[in-house]
Amino acid sequence: MDGTGETGRGPADPCVDPLGEPFLRTRYAVPTRPAVFLRRERLARHLDEASLTPLTMVNGCAGAGKTLLVADWAAGLERPVTWLTTDMVGQGPGMFWAYLLQALRTSGTPVSAHVGRPEEANRVDHALLARLAADLNGRDRPAIVVLDEYDRATAPELSEQLQFVLHHAGQGLRLVLVTRTEPLLPLHRYRAAGDMTEIRDAELAFTPEEAAVLLDLHGLRLAMPAARALVDRTRGWAAGVRLCALAARESPDPERYLKEFEADRGTVADFLLAEVLKRQTPQTQDLLLRVSVLERFCPDLADALTGRGDAGPLLAGLHRANAFVEHLGHAWYRLHPLFGDILRAHLRERCPGLEPELHRRAARWLRRHGSLSETLAHGAAAADWEFTAGALVDDLAIGQLFTGRHSGDLTGLFSRMGPEAGGRATELVRAARDLSRNDLDRGLTHLARAEASLAGAGPAGDTPAVAAARLSCALLEALAARLTGAPGRAERAAEAAGGLREEVPADLLDRHPELIALLETHLGSAWLWAGSFDQARAVLSAVAAGPGGTATALVRAESLGHLALIDYLDGWLGRAERKALAALGETERFTPCPAGSDIGRLVLAAVAVERDELEQARSLLDTAADPHALPRDPVTVAGRALATARLLLARGDVRAAVAAAEPAVVTETASPWAQGHTALVASAAQLAAGHPDAAAELLRAVPEGQAACAVGAARAHLAAGDPATATDLLDGVRTGGRTGPAVTVRALLLRARAADTAGDPAGARVLVAQALQEARRERLRLPFLEAGPWLRPLLGTGPLRELARGWLVPGPPGHGEPPRPAGTPPPPVPVEELSGRERDVLRRLALAMSTEEIAADLYVSVNTVKTHLKSAYRKLAVNRRNDAVRRARELRLL
Repeated sequence: MDGTGETGRGPADPCVDPLGEPFLRTRYAVPTRPAVFLRRERLARHLDEASLTPLTMVNGCAGAGKTLLVADWAAGLERPVTWLTTDMVGQGPGMFWAYLLQALRTSGTPVSAHVGRPEEANRVDHALLARLAADLNGRDRPAIVVLDEYDRATAPELSEQLQFVLHHAGQGLRLVLVTRTEPLLPLHRYRAAGDMTEIRDAELAFTPEEAAVLLDLHGLRLAMPAARALVDRTRGWAAGVRLCALAARESPDPERYLKEFEADRGTVADFLLAEVLKRQTPQTQDLLLRVSVLERFCPDLADALTGRGDAGPLLAGLHRANAFVEHLGHAWYRLHPLFGDILRAHLRERCPGLEPELHRRAARWLRRHGSLSETLAHGAAAADWEFTAGALVDDLAIGQLFTGRHSGDLTGLFSRMGPEAGGRATELVRAARDLSRNDLDRGLTHLARAEASLAGAGPAGDTPAVAAARLSCALLEALAARLTGAPGRAERAAEAAGGLREEVPADLLDRHPELIALLETHLGSAWLWAGSFDQARAVLSAVAAGPGGTATALVRAESLGHLALIDYLDGWLGRAERKALAALGETERFTPCPAGSDIGRLVLAAVAVERDELEQARSLLDTAADPHALPRDPVTVAGRALATARLLLARGDVRAAVAAAEPAVVTETASPWAQGHTALVASAAQLAAGHPDAAAELLRAVPEGQAACAVGAARAHLAAGDPATATDLLDGVRTGGRTGPAVTVRALLLRARAADTAGDPAGARVLVAQALQEARRERLRLPFLEAGPWLRPLLGTGPLRELARGWLVPGPPGHGEPPRPAGTPPPPVPVEELSGRERDVLRRLALAMSTEEIAADLYVSVNTVKTHLKSAYRKLAVNRRNDAVRRARELRLL
């Protein structure tokens, strides 16, 4: 079957998930039952009811036997069953639905091609869900879908989407959830309607009769009183009963064994697992103890740890004997977690000091076989830091310390590296660690040591490892240049990197696109700081348009955020907003904590101030990262200072605005735009204090070529009664091209004020009309509020009133509404446009529906309705339901 995209029309690769990775078949394979398995008929009969109800939930603790119970039931059905193990921690709804669609098709439950496939990991189109529900609803026989480990599906919106499909699939879907926690579905509705089958912990627990039969299958014959005692102690926990059976089956006196076992309930698991271990041969015990340091292992890796060659048959035998060795497929195994914990404890007791050596052997085997993350983990566990850092640098993966899915794990891993570790690779990792903390002195010291070591290594082409180390140095040099505001240093680092790229194996660069993307972002940020906007835009645009994926998501977001700042500084609010929103979206698609999009939030806050959406601006500033967070990138620090000062100025807190305007950062090169905006805020403060001459003087010292500063100086001169100088300054401001409406609208309003003062009201009206036309496209309100009382009479004239209506001033009362009393201040325009769903909620609010009734009518949760209401209240600048309805009617939204 050909794949389709989310629209149901475009082509897509049916063999890969939304991140471009192959589907893992183990996620939609029905688990196999162990050789010793007890089919519990009472539970199987209860599960048969699942074919009669839309929803079935098997809810119990870990080890309660949920998965095997359902797998056994599914295997006995004479029809296809779709199975999906929802191991989706940290992944979005798009990945879940992609796997579910693949599981349906693989299980023999055909899905029409027009349903499509999700194209993004973090979201799914609602239309795709509707097509899937409609496709299922049209079936003669319902599809049976089992979602195992559903508690691991953590995306909050997933339950709403699943409920939508389940509801609209009608009789075409029977959903079985296997979970440890209560799913976020309207279970009360299903219970009330008799549409739900439930099996919970109490029912999953073994009865004494079932425990006796299970023990018998393990060759352990117990009288009923002994079986009852076992159930009492384990509370019928399936895993506990099985563990006890395995440990006690070779005891000559099982009842006495159970009594002795009861002596310390806190060590039940430890005691049982130790008893299992003791019954293995010495060779098998040695193998189990050694592989306990591994998360997963294959026979060759196990042989590397034992020094023997018998791991293959031993592991296969352990798996067949159900001795807590789980087969993962393709000759890879893992230990049961509890068993692994106890084995590691035994290893430390029996063989003190052996554990680091085992980690060292594992790290070297894994390094040879290409598993970098596991290599680093075992190298760090062995405290072999020179090897571990060398593996990171040689693989050209040092950029993963700054970005990507595992950056936090790597940072934590290398935080354990002590000062005694030597070598150039460890110095590079220390430099990266310290620079990321904004500890420039220590970071540059370590970087200098690494560079000195490389200086004696000969030409870069001698070995790929040397070239990789030099390229890593170039990345850190570019980062240091960015943090110190040194564009020249960044240029030299980029030039060095350009030559080194030819010396590094191409496959390394392909595997780690984040390194070059990071380096170019650092270069672009340094150029932006220095005011070289054209150069910065070129390199940042290339990064933003680069290859997608998790590794570069934060870097692309940073580049988009910087591009948004350039647009804002040039006065193009709409462009800045679109890029900033794209930056936020980029990180949200791939990472759960999109910290890399803070520059985007700061730009959105600054844009909100220009639109007089001050609460929105405050909220955005609050959700951006701590201003004291590290590393302290000068561009981000200056961006926060700019947005904060502009917000405070708009609120009339002049003194606080001046204090906030100065970026708290020390750099080698001064930033002309940062200086300019600091001077603009100080100049505005002087104007507010009635000192126009001082305001003008402040702006004379800023670097030339900044249109916003020229307009600010013109404003000061006009206030000082010097319209000629003001006009000369405004004549130097170029309209169009780079200069956007946030600057040109202010310039037009100043010209209009000058014309009005000079007795030319007709000319003033023409200029105000031009300003309104330009500002309306950008929803640019602040310049009109800053203009002063002279503007109000002009805005009251007919043509100008029409241009301002609906976005700058309110429209007329709606049909049947009383006119606004004279002297009543007009209500503020909405902070931002209401979403379609927010309008739906408001319409039902106007019908006096309760929150619960709105949720039921829209088929969403009550919490979702509350979220929409809170957002609508904020946008309408109200706090109560009645006020929201009245306000919406005033704005003709209802």
